[in-house]
Amino acid sequence: MNDTTMAKERLNADFAKVMEDIDALVNATATKAEGEATALRARIRDRLGEATDTLSNAQRAAVARAKDAAKATDEYVHEHPWQMVGAAAAVGLAIGVLIGRR
Repeated sequence: MNDTTMAKERLNADFAKVMEDIDALVNATATKAEGEATALRARIRDRLGEATDTLSNAQRAAVARAKDAAKATDEYVHEHPWQMVGAAAAVGLAIGVLIGRR
């Protein structure tokens, strides 16, 4: 399992916990004492903070991987320019053939 999938699963779990706490808070404010509602609000804030941190970490990881991929692609294109020209021509030809069949 890759980092993105794991981060997405953690984020989904964190938001599920937040939603459970919000539901409990709504129920508590209608039937429970103020002290318990305050504790629930604090727990919601904590879990929302955790979810935000998880999302920020996932975003940083995704940006880092995208930058690494872009750098590797740039290096490859600079090292093998004629192969890339040939590949681009082949892709263009294939697209042209496919469009021409319609």
